[in-house]
Amino acid sequence: MDLTRWLDLFKEEALRTDLPQWIILFCGVAEVMLAKANNILLYPAGIVATVLSAMVLFNTQLFAESLLNVYYVVMSIYGWWFWLKKKHEPTVKIGRASESEWKVTALIVFGGWVFLFFVLKTFTTSNVPAWDAWISSTAWAGMWLLARRKIENWILLNISNAFAIPLLFQKGLPMFSLLTIFLFVVACFGYVDWKRRLKRDQMAITAT
Repeated sequence: MDLTRWLDLFKEEALRTDLPQWIILFCGVAEVMLAKANNILLYPAGIVATVLSAMVLFNTQLFAESLLNVYYVVMSIYGWWFWLKKKHEPTVKIGRASESEWKVTALIVFGGWVFLFFVLKTFTTSNVPAWDAWISSTAWAGMWLLARRKIENWILLNISNAFAIPLLFQKGLPMFSLLTIFLFVVACFGYVDWKRRLKRDQMAITAT
């Protein structure tokens, strides 16, 4: 498909996009920019976007991604609480995942994939169960790491984004795909930015 056809498709999609989807796009962009800035306000923005996304994706039979957004809401609430500055305690700082956290991450990725694939294959009409399940399980793991402020969250989230982009195009959701491309690019910068912050914090600890 040539560039002109894609541009026409985006124009058509923009004209058909209703208010909830525009809110999703706005809040989705706001969420990832706030995450890149290490700002706790990413969570309320994310909650609005994910609740609405769950409904839209369910209607397109992307059941695992719809369920993923329900999980996002739960993890956003957890992350919001985890990031809050507790009384007489410093805000949780950016860090690297420990060995035990990597084990949990692997369990979420592969255990989640098997579980979601089984559910989609057995109980839904999904025609892309393996693909849909993989996108969701890797995003589940990335969101868990984000909630714990681990730098590796960007890697897992971008694995999910990379697989989601072509699937969203295939499902006739070019606006969602365009948003995911944007999120992929911002996540790359987010990783670099968090790495710089982590290095600065480590140097400050060493200096003291």
